[in-house]
Amino acid sequence: MPLIRHDILIPEAELGIWQINESEHWFMETLLLYPPELRQLSELKGRRRVEWLAARQLVHQMSGRTKRAAFVKDEHGKPRLEGSDWHISISHSHGLAAAIAAPVLCGVDIQFIVPKITRLAHKFLCPAEAESICAETQLDQLHFYWGAKEALYKAYGRRQLDFIEHIKVEPFLYEAAKGHTTGKVVKDGEELCFDVFYERSEAGYMLVWAMAAG
Repeated sequence: MPLIRHDILIPEAELGIWQINESEHWFMETLLLYPPELRQLSELKGRRRVEWLAARQLVHQMSGRTKRAAFVKDEHGKPRLEGSDWHISISHSHGLAAAIAAPVLCGVDIQFIVPKITRLAHKFLCPAEAESICAETQLDQLHFYWGAKEALYKAYGRRQLDFIEHIKVEPFLYEAAKGHTTGKVVKDGEELCFDVFYERSEAGYMLVWAMAAG
């Protein structure tokens, strides 16, 4: 089974990646979904169904449990595992699913790097972030900033966030393979600070995850 990555992070957290090779039928037989999950799945179409299933299989294998815990949503729609106090976040892109689980607020995003993101940069970059972009690494940096803001959005978990106004990522010297910086969510007088990490794979994916700073 293609669990291609399962890392124990410091401080306490787990990060995983699943390469989606299986059919929807395989996941349905393996997962044994609970009724609320079956209702959620019924609302999805096409490839999104397999990605949705793969993310749940990934989290289950990361958990090490014999019996799978149901994915449920809180009042804001943020996913969590029934019977667990840990926070979880999932993402998927072009045949890969990623997940992070931690006892603190956390978020993850994985994206296949594509040129069209340049047309969207004005929708998520604040001036300081835009000024940090270098021509030779533009695509990578844009995918990092997008992934970081997606991860922070998921970690916050309460929706109604503007990617420019409420989510800030500290500009830094970008390095090709991996690196880290900090980010924050600022809204309604509250400021939440996070450590933000990224890895750029040779296969053309940008993986970004965020964890609440201690």
